[in-house]
Amino acid sequence: MSGLPARPYLRLADAKAMLAAAEAHAQKNQWAVAIIVTDETGTPLASLRLDGCAPLGGQIAAEKARVAALSRRESGFYETMINQGRTAFLSAPFSGLLEGGVPVIVDGYCIGAIGVSGVKSEQDAEVARAGLAALAA
Repeated sequence: MSGLPARPYLRLADAKAMLAAAEAHAQKNQWAVAIIVTDETGTPLASLRLDGCAPLGGQIAAEKARVAALSRRESGFYETMINQGRTAFLSAPFSGLLEGGVPVIVDGYCIGAIGVSGVKSEQDAEVARAGLAALAA
């Protein structure tokens, strides 16, 4: 089996660090959001919903993260595509096609994603990227 490639993976400690960084960024801006970190399959590893965030925020954040993990690109890509007229994509068999889901790419591998929901889409993405930055620290 020595011919199989070794690949990085997202550990629970990594997910917690991402969650903490994203939470700190959201609280600094007084944004009530839900944040979720998933593995590469879109399966949740860690999540939280800040006080004041609607319960739906958790569901939307999870879908944004799932889309980012499975597609290996930011979920905002799909929002832009749809807004530019490719409305047929609305019939795709998944939701979460809004900005705010960011994949975690390490050494060319998608090892997970972070999804945020609760404020404007671009602010959700800002919080997600703040969480992602915790891995580089």
